[in-house]
Amino acid sequence: MGEHAPGGKGLRATLFPLSGPLRFLLLSSFLIPLGSFMVLPFMSVFLHERLGMGLGTVGVVLAAASLVQFSGGVVGGALADRIGLRRTMLWALVIRTAGFVGLLLALRWPPLAAAALVLTCCGAALYLPANKAYLVHGVDDDRRPAFLSAGNAALNAGMAVGPLIAGPFVLTTPGWLFVAVTALFVLVTAGHARLPATAAQERPAERGLLTGVAVLPFAANALAFYLYFHFQHFLAVYAVERASSTFYSLVLLLCFALVIVVQPLASGLIRRMPYATALAVGFTGLAAGLAVLAIGTRPALMAGGALITLGDIVLFLKNDLEALRRSTRSDAVVFGQQRLAAGLGACASGVLGGQLYGLTEHGDSTGWFWLLAAAQCLLLPPLLLALRGRTPARPHPHHDDEGAVTPHDTDGRVPGR
Repeated sequence: MGEHAPGGKGLRATLFPLSGPLRFLLLSSFLIPLGSFMVLPFMSVFLHERLGMGLGTVGVVLAAASLVQFSGGVVGGALADRIGLRRTMLWALVIRTAGFVGLLLALRWPPLAAAALVLTCCGAALYLPANKAYLVHGVDDDRRPAFLSAGNAALNAGMAVGPLIAGPFVLTTPGWLFVAVTALFVLVTAGHARLPATAAQERPAERGLLTGVAVLPFAANALAFYLYFHFQHFLAVYAVERASSTFYSLVLLLCFALVIVVQPLASGLIRRMPYATALAVGFTGLAAGLAVLAIGTRPALMAGGALITLGDIVLFLKNDLEALRRSTRSDAVVFGQQRLAAGLGACASGVLGGQLYGLTEHGDSTGWFWLLAAAQCLLLPPLLLALRGRTPARPHPHHDDEGAVTPHDTDGRVPGR
């Protein structure tokens, strides 16, 4: 895994051959969101209609769970830095499995549901930074985008398929659904116990959660998630009002499909793209998609969702790659810091975007909500330029296949390779 893929051989030459552990990890990257999304997208309905929680309480529970799931990644990265990638993934899966057991028990004792949901989100927060770091462990810079893209594609495939499988059962027979998901997580956890341990990554003796953070990629990731979650949080009510819940599901499927297909194919191009260019392309795609949504027709909903997704494909991958290149911390800590940025952005979007959507909804002019969000995509990113001079690329420890550590040069390449 330590050699560059020859130029021009494409994605397959970059990814393959895959070792057994990496094949299992990519399969897990599909199975874990598959199981999770058989349950989590329906939690508002489950908590309200099945367990009788008030909508206000449901909103507070879901907000807390989302904040834990995203922002807790910084703790997951730090934990992986201390106890290792495999052990962190194992503990995360044990915690998440316990959360699904709690949801099963909540059918008999509803007050347990909120704690069980937060527990599953704690497991997710701990797992993802270690998962990403394990996936790119020992992989040189030219191949990292392909491996990260493959993991993202597997994750999005699981997120797309899970709700389709579980939709008919989540309210009628939730007990059996929770049993099936719990069993799936038990099997995946057992598989992770058989993964080989990774060698410790050499790094400076930095222990603060935000020590060594790459400021510009962190800020750019927070801004990207802030703007993207206008779409994520509020498209449902907007689209169902103008089309139907079925059509809204089709829009989401299109978005998942684009990530699954396009990001792995474009990963090499995104890696080579200058960071400033990637930010310009990504935020322009977001702006165009949000503006198109303001039209409100079915074709506009499809086209807007596609443009937003294409913008995010560039932004989310490039921000992670740039953070890895600039930071002196271990890969797991870097991914955890980027998850914290995502959580802050998503939370701000929910608070500020919710207020804005409410104002436009009361005035019967929700199209303006999307136009104002699009305007932010053009006006806010230039503020990131003020951070460019503050975060120069720094040497970052990097493993080859034999476990030796080779420093990156300032361009993110491995000298002598």
